[in-house]
Amino acid sequence: MEFDMNQISQTSNSNAKIEASESQNSKVSSENSAVQPVETENVDSNTLAAVLQFLQKHNLKGTADILKKEARLKEDQLRDAQALQVDSEATNLLSSYKSEGDPNAYEKAYLSYRRFVESSLDVYKHELSLVLYPLFVHMYLEMIYNQHESEAAKFMERFSTDQEDYYQDDLKKVSFITKKEHMKGSDLMENFKSSQFTVRMSRDTYSVLKRFLQDKNQSIVMNVIQEHLYVDMYEGVPRNKAQVESTAGAMEGEANRQVNKTKIYYGLLKEPDIQLPVVEEEEDGEPGEGGEKPKKKKPKKDPLLNKKAKSDPNAPPASRLPLPDLRDIDKLEKVRALREASKRVALGPDNLPSICFYTMLNCAETVTCVEFCEDSSLLAVGFSDSILKVWSLVPQKLRAMKPAEQLADIDKEAEDVLVRMMDDKTGETMKVLHGHCGPVYAASFSHDRTLLLSSSEDATIRLWSLQTWTCLVVYKGHIYPVWDVRFSPHGYYFSSVGHDRTARLWATDHHQPLRIFAGHYSDVDVVQFHPNSNYVATGSSDRSVRLWDCVTGNCVRLMTGHKGTVSALCFSTDGRFLASGGADQKVLLWDLAHGHLLADLPGHTMTISSLAFSRDGTVFATSSLDGSIQLWDFFRMTDESSLEDVNISGHNPDLLKRSNAIESLRLARYPTKATPVMSLHFTRRNLLLAAGMFEG
Repeated sequence: MEFDMNQISQTSNSNAKIEASESQNSKVSSENSAVQPVETENVDSNTLAAVLQFLQKHNLKGTADILKKEARLKEDQLRDAQALQVDSEATNLLSSYKSEGDPNAYEKAYLSYRRFVESSLDVYKHELSLVLYPLFVHMYLEMIYNQHESEAAKFMERFSTDQEDYYQDDLKKVSFITKKEHMKGSDLMENFKSSQFTVRMSRDTYSVLKRFLQDKNQSIVMNVIQEHLYVDMYEGVPRNKAQVESTAGAMEGEANRQVNKTKIYYGLLKEPDIQLPVVEEEEDGEPGEGGEKPKKKKPKKDPLLNKKAKSDPNAPPASRLPLPDLRDIDKLEKVRALREASKRVALGPDNLPSICFYTMLNCAETVTCVEFCEDSSLLAVGFSDSILKVWSLVPQKLRAMKPAEQLADIDKEAEDVLVRMMDDKTGETMKVLHGHCGPVYAASFSHDRTLLLSSSEDATIRLWSLQTWTCLVVYKGHIYPVWDVRFSPHGYYFSSVGHDRTARLWATDHHQPLRIFAGHYSDVDVVQFHPNSNYVATGSSDRSVRLWDCVTGNCVRLMTGHKGTVSALCFSTDGRFLASGGADQKVLLWDLAHGHLLADLPGHTMTISSLAFSRDGTVFATSSLDGSIQLWDFFRMTDESSLEDVNISGHNPDLLKRSNAIESLRLARYPTKATPVMSLHFTRRNLLLAAGMFEG
């Protein structure tokens, strides 16, 4: 494989659930001594085991203990019954799918609700229509469960096209469930049965729906809504079509606003004060011999390097997440980064970044991932044949460490001991790493460029040393392919996501994960660390974005709006905003303070592959497999958003107010001839690096 580097210069309030009868926790009075034990001859042990399993699942331990006592069920009988529970018909007793004698009643009920939506006032219609998809799916599954297979097939064929385009892939999977036996062991079925589809609507819309459900002929619709929907009700004016569509599309429905009320620390950690070496400059003094003036030296003031770090009021406490102490080499690297930042180009509408594009040749079908390191000196590329290659993007070659016998002769107290440890004879512009036994799907450099992580289809994560160029650790925990892996900005921690629907938090010195983040309903495809390392964001094939707390392991933000797999994530430099891109060709911008959607950026025609913010946070870059790069005025985008109004509103802001202005926020668009863009990265001086493989 060869490199062809072309530089392109810029040319230019309450939550409600509809209940027929609200479930209440039974209170057992100590004064009621007349309660008779349950007649166990009338209720078999399998049924009791099913009830006890339900109580234990919902942490109703007291009620379960009372039931055991009153039923006089022995422990051995209970164990035998629970062992048979999986295959027993007792599981059907707790099923939420009720039996209707006439299978045609489902079609009539669905048509009745659809006509009700169509005849409703426009102000209510859009929110009421959100119920159609879950209603259709659960009616179909209820018909299958009650063994009305032929009627269910006709029902699917007739009404599946009524549903939105972004639900069609899910419906195709649902349509494969054609018999009751297919429902057992189906992951998709488990999703529908174990979770409630969230529908957000105003109190007025809720009242309209409630009046419709009071009709005696709507028992089927009532049952589906009671058992399988969660109505997230808010005070205020019903949303318009654009607002409803902006957050619809996820597998679990819309985001529950209750989840997004958790306080998060999105601010940046205070940078440690580092004593920087003072650069002195000469100044003329008194005349000396030969008439020349001796030169005195005075300190050169550098406002950027010598200014004190300010505390961010939204930053997490320094002790909240244990972070590794800064080593001397880390402090020197921070000094170097600050000096680079002092030469940074200020970007804006009148000063766009230059783009340096790395084109990979003769590998169009084999490249699986591309990653730049933080200081832009290294490039890692993963391939489908299980190898990982690392290139040096600077004149300095990649060197390996000297053999052990030569290291013994080195003065360990020397200031340049690290330089002396490296063997100049091994210098190369590219190194190859072998170890995985499947395609390499992701790579991530540590902040000090001494370590490299990679994940693969072989369900493992490997940690490589960039000094010895060998594999140090193989992390095993995922049981399916690992789609992405990412180092923490502060090192030590890293996160991975995979086909097993989980994200995991690891530490480099632990073989087992520290946290397992479970909650997505499909593959977790992409992960990104927050700049303060206290949170990780994940994007999934369930078309949702979640933010997880690394300390508690809880999901603290749920954001819906994508209509396809989420393929790219990126935090803003100040940590306040999160950008996400997906297979639906959409780029969405989120305000993490309250989980609101701020903008929907159009323009790409294929899957979004990479997102990047400039180092000063003024320009936002997006790339796609359509072979184009777009630049956006992020400073004006957030400046024009009335964030205070957004934060106090009951739901997401009206994106239509800024839809006409979105086009003016696009600063430039750069197409390639035949090179899908796979990765974007801003250097410390705000040069935009991009990489992709030539397909011509």
